[in-house]
Amino acid sequence: MPGIVIVGVQWGDEGKGKATDLLGDRTDWVVKFNGGNNAGHTVVIGDEKYALHLLPSGILSPGVNPVIGNGVVVDLEVLFAELEALHARGVDASRLRVSANAHIITQYHRTLDKVTERFLGKRMIGTTGRGIGPAYADKINRVGIRVQDLFDENILRQKVEGALDQKNHLLLKVYNRRAIAVEEIVDDLLSYVERLRPMVADTGLLLNQALDRGDVVVFEGGQATMLDVDHGTYPFVTSSSATAGGASTGSGVGPNRLDRIVGIVKAYTTRVGSGPFPTELHDEQGEWLRSRGFEFGTTTGRPRRVGWYDAPITRYATRINGITDLVLTKLDILTGLDEIPVCVAYEVDGERVEEIPVSQSDFHHAIPILEYFPGWKEDISAARTFDDLPAAAQDYVLALEAMSGTRISVIGVGAARDAVIVRTDLVD
Repeated sequence: MPGIVIVGVQWGDEGKGKATDLLGDRTDWVVKFNGGNNAGHTVVIGDEKYALHLLPSGILSPGVNPVIGNGVVVDLEVLFAELEALHARGVDASRLRVSANAHIITQYHRTLDKVTERFLGKRMIGTTGRGIGPAYADKINRVGIRVQDLFDENILRQKVEGALDQKNHLLLKVYNRRAIAVEEIVDDLLSYVERLRPMVADTGLLLNQALDRGDVVVFEGGQATMLDVDHGTYPFVTSSSATAGGASTGSGVGPNRLDRIVGIVKAYTTRVGSGPFPTELHDEQGEWLRSRGFEFGTTTGRPRRVGWYDAPITRYATRINGITDLVLTKLDILTGLDEIPVCVAYEVDGERVEEIPVSQSDFHHAIPILEYFPGWKEDISAARTFDDLPAAAQDYVLALEAMSGTRISVIGVGAARDAVIVRTDLVD
């Protein structure tokens, strides 16, 4: 079972890093296949907490080969800052490989991201302002800069000139900002070349050779299903393919080599940024969930929007990703509630709807139909088998499983690395 894809089921922040780390000692390669430094993984190892933004979380597992795939957009300043921070804490990151075909985030991408959001006003998307969207837009418009371009100064200069010829008009005439000099960008990018050179490879070839040998390769998605540019709550989405299909396009590995698709889902729901969120809470219960779950962005620090578990979303994600296993995280956060609401369907224009409405407008105005399950008071953080859980917690998990369309194989019961219950081995 060598090819394992890990994807978020909701709007991100479900705990994908924990799931990847759980597989770490049996994993040979971990690949980040989409996104950039606009999302983060928090991994707890003993008393140490690591917040990763651009690097795949597998970089923390000794012996694992971490890869940044071609589907990622790379901010070189962030890349080397993260590597230096890990080195300072004694983490060996020398195995990292970066795809020669990955696109680069430049200063002008970050600038355009920020001024565009401000220009949108009330219609803003809620981006992190890190240049992700503009970098992907350049990729699709075929004016992007790839990692390999940094090793040919003439090509690099031509591409920067071509990109800025249009963007400087936009900055000056629309956004009333200063023009950006070509040399400023070229000099900045060239300053990373010698440090970057040993990491760059044909990562698609490396990964296919690894699968040929029978190595275990984990494909780690950034963001999540409901933020996917095709299948998410468009336009309030990210700019890349965050679903299982993106694992192939973002890594250069064919879909027939992906054996298991693991969806990560919280025992409740959160999202960051604008867009529809049917189960969102605006009351004391919402504040309780946010505080107890420490729902603040790993990358931005901004408070996450919080709400109850949404079963139709999980069914939807299961279908379009082909999810074989679910990892249910943060079950422990619900401890102490007398009853736990779960969204089992929606009311749209007075009618019950079992699945996510096709119309974005309908989804935005959907009213969650809630079913209530008994809560539990016992501390479950020490549970390591399903039978260790209180009966009410077991019933809650089994109810979610029945509504989700696939099995719940792993349950997270705490922040610690080993605070998990494994019902089905993800590598078996």
